Amino acid sequence: MPREGQAMPNGALALLRSLGGEMTPALRKIARYVQENPEKLLYQTVVEVAEASGSSEASVIRFCRDLGFSGFQEFKLALASDLAASPVGLGPQDNPRTPQEALEYVTHHAKQALEDTSRLVDMKLVNMAVDLILRAQRIDIYGVGASGITAQDFAYKFMRLGYTTQAYPDPHMAAMAAATLDKKALAIGITRSGTTIDTVKALEVAKRSGSATLAITQRTRSPVARFADVVLVTSVAESPLTGGSVTAKMGQLLVLDLLYTLVALRRKQAADFIARTAAAVADRNY
Repeated sequence: MPREGQAMPNGALALLRSLGGEMTPALRKIARYVQENPEKLLYQTVVEVAEASGSSEASVIRFCRDLGFSGFQEFKLALASDLAASPVGLGPQDNPRTPQEALEYVTHHAKQALEDTSRLVDMKLVNMAVDLILRAQRIDIYGVGASGITAQDFAYKFMRLGYTTQAYPDPHMAAMAAATLDKKALAIGITRSGTTIDTVKALEVAKRSGSATLAITQRTRSPVARFADVVLVTSVAESPLTGGSVTAKMGQLLVLDLLYTLVALRRKQAADFIARTAAAVADRNY
């Protein structure tokens, strides 16, 4: 719940999608109703939403608070802001049958992931993450599966800025590397769910070693967040076909590019490092 004077969360619909299957069955009924009837809900009372969704008034209030809002009215204000910025329309069908339908399907979910993540980005936390990166003398990045590919992207981009950085998709190597860190290092854990045990454990070991820690995840209330000094939230455009796809990583990649750009603007000699790393591989092109 936001404290007095604290801005309310952004992106009601994005937050709703980010919780996904983590809700109880009772709250999922409310979530489904909100997603199917966002404009209608703006003109309803708590009692009306409870009746329409087949739930209780207490469940509606809990639903709003689980998303980070102080209550039903604050949730409706955020929802109204979402709808004003991006009116809800029907997306492409979930079973594309032709190449054109597949293109529309993938484009829709990629756009949704980017828009949702942009609404969830907290620039105060982003700036804190940038400060951690600028202070680091070594950056270790943990992620497995699809998030391991994103971790390798992080390592590649920050190496170009002159950092000693390494991605560890292997959990044993990640744990051993994390045990060698100190207060001059930064450990970054990337996990969409926030519950991937190998990434959580690696970040826990890094934190115990004295390293600064950063988590990039879909859920702020997740095990990996317990061991992170800063948590950056990304969104995944959920659909039957996007698991592990580029679309499912769009939010992570957006945050990656944002951090890289901000660090490049503030890091001394960044331009020189970029030029030198580019020159080092220039003779690999025909």
